[in-house]
Amino acid sequence: MLKAALVETGDTARAVPGWVRAALAEVDVEFIEQPCKDRKDLQACAADSEVVWVWGSRVITTESLAVLTQCGAILRSGSGTDNVPVADATRNRILVANTPQAVAEEVADHAIALLLAVVRQIVAQDRLLRSGVWDFRRENNRWHMRGSTLGLVGFGRIAQLAAQKMKGFGVRMLAYDPSMFSQQARIRGVEAVDFDALLKQSDFISIHCPLTAETHHLIGEPEIRKMKAHAIIINTSRGPLIDEMALVEALRQKRIGAAALDVFEEEPLPPSSPLLKLENVVLTPHIAGYSDLFLDSFWRYSVETLIALAQGYWPRSVVNPEVIPKWKLAKKEWPVEPEGSEQFAEEGDPASTSR
Repeated sequence: MLKAALVETGDTARAVPGWVRAALAEVDVEFIEQPCKDRKDLQACAADSEVVWVWGSRVITTESLAVLTQCGAILRSGSGTDNVPVADATRNRILVANTPQAVAEEVADHAIALLLAVVRQIVAQDRLLRSGVWDFRRENNRWHMRGSTLGLVGFGRIAQLAAQKMKGFGVRMLAYDPSMFSQQARIRGVEAVDFDALLKQSDFISIHCPLTAETHHLIGEPEIRKMKAHAIIINTSRGPLIDEMALVEALRQKRIGAAALDVFEEEPLPPSSPLLKLENVVLTPHIAGYSDLFLDSFWRYSVETLIALAQGYWPRSVVNPEVIPKWKLAKKEWPVEPEGSEQFAEEGDPASTSR
């Protein structure tokens, strides 16, 4: 029997659908869910758990790993793993899995929506109209889509979906990702370039990379100075990928055209943030991954991962594939389609809603 513990903080813990417990029980997974706010809570709840499961909680730290004596895997539902000490987990032979499939479509859609909101001046014109101004000449459009260049910083699952969706707009697409092969980019209609070339050539720059020590402030003052004067920056990944104050100054001085941000260095965005006073920005409150399918997708892909581990397979998405796992795992992806929620759906569960 595999024991799995969901360790969210009290204010972010979510009600567990009945089908989740049923699906895990069917494969002999002992599942517990306990709010954890600190290392002491974590030890009491998950010290004897083989899998520790988090959503957005930051209760798992380098220091708190020491109390997880039986842990062989950490499951982070969603895409980003900046709330998990991946390097330390790897050194402790702890596999780290995530579920980027659960939010990939929505985040790609949101990045495109933010771009269009700026290019077509949706927010600016909405503000004018609500203030009683009907004057299409007052906010002159500075951008167009067809023939423009979109630069994708990072070319993982979400960026690839964004590229696929953007093909119909007639844009040229560039991508920078140190782990990407040129052939991989060409197959998707994207040109692989170095970071410097992407910054200089792109009219629109959309960021799609994880937050790590190496990518912190990936976009700072030196990078912004290389961009076109009308460039638009879109960020739906993590706020600290951009040096926010450097971005604010560039926007104030109109050294770049605009920014469209779903994530910020400090969240929630404080009322004192200078971003709120700028007219050449569009802001949303870290909602890119959400839709009417959000909860269902998070549960389904997370349950799939737990079942894969329980049955001795590598999960569909592993953040640290170089890890030497504590358990013997089959060297292949577990062959399952993530539709378990329909099989175990009960009336009133998120899984029972139509897709």
